[in-house]
Amino acid sequence: MPYVNIKITREGATAEQKAQLIKGVTDLLRDILGKNPATTVVVIDEVDTDNWGIGGETVSVLRAR
Repeated sequence: MPYVNIKITREGATAEQKAQLIKGVTDLLRDILGKNPATTVVVIDEVDTDNWGIGGETVSVLRAR
């Protein structure tokens, strides 16, 4: 039972895009590793840019530049 956790910043990913990610990852695991799509779990976590840091700064600060 594969479990995939995708983390993205909370901004602009539409419901359709998220559905495409879930389907794409599920299909990839089926095609490459032979995993059963019925038992594949994909979770998308959306994180506020104030709670995501790169290089010691939040994404909010980095994008404001």
